[in-house]
Amino acid sequence: MKGDKVEIVVDAGDTTRTYEVVATRAGRRVEVSIGRGVVEVAEVTRGGSVARTARFMANRVLALVEHPASRALLPDEEGTARQPGERLRTKGGTTETAA
Repeated sequence: MKGDKVEIVVDAGDTTRTYEVVATRAGRRVEVSIGRGVVEVAEVTRGGSVARTARFMANRVLALVEHPASRALLPDEEGTARQPGERLRTKGGTTETAA
C-alpha cells in the first residue's frame, strides 16, 4: 500500500547507516524476505513484479523496522475503531479494555 515503509539499520564498520524502502505509488507494497544470509527488501507492484530491491548481508543488519501506512476507515468501520485503554461494553454487561 502506498506509504508503507521499511527502515533498515546496517553496521558499516565504525558507524551505522540507515536505509529506507518506501512504496512510492498507489498499489505498491514493500515485502521483506530473509534467507541464506541475505535480507532483501523489495517494492512490489500490483502485478507482482519488483520495482526496486535492496539487499543486505544478514549478519550486518542491526534493525529492520516496518512502518505500515495509516489506513483510512471504511464507512462501515466508523463506529468500530477503539483507542487503546478504552472501555468496551459487552452483551453481558461486563466491560473489557481495548488492547
